[in-house]
Amino acid sequence: MATAVVRSSFLRAAVRGRPRSSAPSRRNFASSSHHDDEYETAKWEKITYLGIATCTVLSIYNLSKGHPHHEEPPSYPYLHIRNKEFPWGPDGLFEKKHH
Repeated sequence: MATAVVRSSFLRAAVRGRPRSSAPSRRNFASSSHHDDEYETAKWEKITYLGIATCTVLSIYNLSKGHPHHEEPPSYPYLHIRNKEFPWGPDGLFEKKHH
């Protein structure tokens, strides 16, 4: 049934002599004309590039300021209580050697 409908529509078009267009039709956005769409696309592209430039400048400024150095905290002897020697020596594996 569907093939008959398609075949008959092709026959009617051939009889009428309607030329087939070889170029596919361009799809437009449903909300407005394509001029407004091009304007919106260009606007958001500019906003994106401006945002990238702004974030780059702010991050360079923020990273170039440096950071404050605080004093060494006091050593608390209760944090390093050793009741038994480690197999690798008196100091921990990742501590500075105080010999």
